[in-house]
Amino acid sequence: MKHVNPKEVEEGKIVAILSYLLVGILWFFIDEEMKKNSFVKFHVKQGLALVIIGFSFSILISILFGMVGFMMINLSFMVLGGLSQIINLGLLVLSVMGIISAINGTKKELPWIELITKKLTF
Repeated sequence: MKHVNPKEVEEGKIVAILSYLLVGILWFFIDEEMKKNSFVKFHVKQGLALVIIGFSFSILISILFGMVGFMMINLSFMVLGGLSQIINLGLLVLSVMGIISAINGTKKELPWIELITKKLTF
């Protein structure tokens, strides 16, 4: 867990919470004051990483569905559908963990996404 400035938490808690629901990410990029808040920036990076992961897996699953659909194999449809649901459930769990961290006013890194968050610079 990283150090948190209580003033930044107070000023940015709502945006930090909403960053896991996409609204906070948009708010962050529109509001100049939020861009200066390290607490909000931390949670926006994590929320944005989850969006990137979800979008990437969605495209990958769609491509695989298209390829499998062309071959007409029903069992593969079930496997890919199940895989898609597992990925979505995992992203939901990570989002809830991030929201809880924001509510508690902490900067707790979500597992498995730090490779993406470290590359996000803004």
